Amino acid sequence: MPPQRRRRGTPEEPPPGRRGRRPAKKGSKVKKALLWTSGTMAVLVLAVGVGGYLYLEHLNDNITSVSDDGASTGGFKKDQAINILLIGTDKRTGSGNEGYGDKGSAGHADTTILLHVSKDRSNATALSIPRDLIVDIPDCPTEQEDGSQKVIPGSTGARFNTSLGQSGRTPSCTMRTVTELTGITPDNFMVADFNAVKTLTSAVGGVEVCLAKDIDDPDSHLKLSKGTHTIEGEDALAFVRTRHSVGFGGDLSRIELQQQFLSSLMRKLKSNDTLTSPSKMIKLAEAGTEALTVDSQLDSIGKLKDLGLELGKLNVKNLTFATVPVIDNPAEPRPVTVVLQEGSAQQVFDMVKNDVSFTEVKQKEKKEKAAVAARLKGEKAPASEVRVRILNGGAPAGSAQETLSWLQVEQGVSKSENAGNAEEELGKTTLEYAPDQADQARRLAAIMGLSGAAMKPGESVTNAQGVPAMTLTLGKDFKGAGVPLTTPEKAPEDVKKSTADKVVCAK
Repeated sequence: MPPQRRRRGTPEEPPPGRRGRRPAKKGSKVKKALLWTSGTMAVLVLAVGVGGYLYLEHLNDNITSVSDDGASTGGFKKDQAINILLIGTDKRTGSGNEGYGDKGSAGHADTTILLHVSKDRSNATALSIPRDLIVDIPDCPTEQEDGSQKVIPGSTGARFNTSLGQSGRTPSCTMRTVTELTGITPDNFMVADFNAVKTLTSAVGGVEVCLAKDIDDPDSHLKLSKGTHTIEGEDALAFVRTRHSVGFGGDLSRIELQQQFLSSLMRKLKSNDTLTSPSKMIKLAEAGTEALTVDSQLDSIGKLKDLGLELGKLNVKNLTFATVPVIDNPAEPRPVTVVLQEGSAQQVFDMVKNDVSFTEVKQKEKKEKAAVAARLKGEKAPASEVRVRILNGGAPAGSAQETLSWLQVEQGVSKSENAGNAEEELGKTTLEYAPDQADQARRLAAIMGLSGAAMKPGESVTNAQGVPAMTLTLGKDFKGAGVPLTTPEKAPEDVKKSTADKVVCAK
């Protein structure tokens, strides 16, 4: 396992003067709630002067951090979409956990969720990655306990859960594996062990769950009758670990159960019962900072507070829980592992990568949306009349020439040319055109599979023959000549999903 260390972050500056404790006002920022307890507590203690300042220093000392080994984006940014990798391990740490998990396990990636929060904070997706999914684990440069670097060799056709704990792999290796799998680079990671479930649920006074049938699972030690129960501590841990007594008795059924549990926990964290209780807030701050291991970009209560403030802007009704679409591994006579479901899985990854909501959230004004869609409507010029210069603005090397050959040879766009590299890299491919080139732009958009958002009305440029032409700049999202770049607008029909505001009974 990684060389864990406790880092003391730079403490927050104490607010000037001492201020008395004020009751929270209805509709205040405090009541908007924060999903992460350290952020909640940081806001609360800042209001009580020096005492709060000293408590922040204490919370800083609670935080355990591990190097991200350069696998992250460098940390979340307030004006961008946020991707946090949440990892639950099966490591037997903490009192009373000797009977759980694999004996002697260094802590595998037993439960993994990629939490994506939209740029405008109107919605979020919590995407579960099955532990038994077959993936390629890349080579992982990893910081050792003595500060030296070691590259842990990757492996192909491995279970996802071995991206952590196996061969000395750290959470940064799980982060690299997620990037390899999804094309999404997480900003930060948080790791929780068995104790986190027990202490966090006890801190909020229990989490309400619903069962559609009686459960008596000797493996997880869960014994609950049909109906609604408020669980915490050992019972909560048993609930999220049970799998043989729900659904089809496998890990995918357990994932659904865990998503239901997390939805309930989110609702409890955002409830007035929690937010207006100073004792619960203090317990949450202690439990959150002690139970979680974070990456080196989140190693202070100040940074966690900032993340909490961003996450707290979200309404739970727009938080969607979904699972990476998978099928039984066809290479196994009696499948015990799963592989990606082609098509659906990539569609889900593209939606997350391109910040598309899984819920119907109004993110743009209708007029603006209609205007963008209208760019694709109207007459299209013949392919032979399309004049375009192709620039590489962040796509893999050789993409401009590859696209040029494809357009000329297979699509009949003979009046096209390779104009080299763009002056700057772009995240997304764009097609800039003048008003009188709109029919050419619509034809090229149809050929390339571009969305209306990729079409940028502007000015034409002069090509090598001195004739006006459009400019096609291939961005980092470019997948290859002939591969459409249109982002799905909704999740595939076969993707199971639920929102955090709904109460679901486990079957």
